[in-house]
Amino acid sequence: MEENNTVSRSLRLFGALLVLTILVLAYFHLDSRGYLERILDGEWLREQTLALGIWGPLLIIGLMALAIVLNPIPSAPIALVSGALFGHAWGTLYVVLGAEIGALIAFAIARAFGHDLLRRLFGARIALGWLGSQNTLTWMVFVSRLLPFVSFDLVSYGAGLTPLKAWRFALATLLGLIPASFLLAHFGGELSQANMGLAMNAMLLIGLLVAVPLAIKIVRSRSGRAPDAEK
Repeated sequence: MEENNTVSRSLRLFGALLVLTILVLAYFHLDSRGYLERILDGEWLREQTLALGIWGPLLIIGLMALAIVLNPIPSAPIALVSGALFGHAWGTLYVVLGAEIGALIAFAIARAFGHDLLRRLFGARIALGWLGSQNTLTWMVFVSRLLPFVSFDLVSYGAGLTPLKAWRFALATLLGLIPASFLLAHFGGELSQANMGLAMNAMLLIGLLVAVPLAIKIVRSRSGRAPDAEK
């Protein structure tokens, strides 16, 4: 049994190093070929998507997923191009699909290679109150998807390190993605910097409208439990 556990840990460590190596190599390959800079060029990305014809949406979906898994790749320009080319409905759908896939991949990577390590370091505490309840974690993920200044990528990886159930993460991410993706697709028509600013401001407003009441509710809930805990 001891030997099996040792082999399992070794395989998990090897898998983690392999995934990390692949991600790093992929990033440097894209950077060295100049693709990272080109993604920021809306006109170039638009031409590449149009050149693929009916396969163009797959490029948008794939790039969105890649942008979530590889943190340095920006996702907003991809979403803007999607809205400009495919309109509000289809543009939003492709952005949501790509971002959801990327978020689930990041969550799975962190869950597979990081969660067990934290459990060994912190024991049962990793699954108890100091990280919050399932409902609280679900709301935290949902609200974070509405706030443009909160890293989508890091939240996806970070959620995988918590005891949050995968289906809750997927649902919270999906529901939070829809309004944010729609706004980016909506403002993608002209691909202008002004539109980007308007989209981010609108997303920030929506996020604050949800986050502030939720924060107040959590604080009141915790303060209400404090006297009971003292008894």
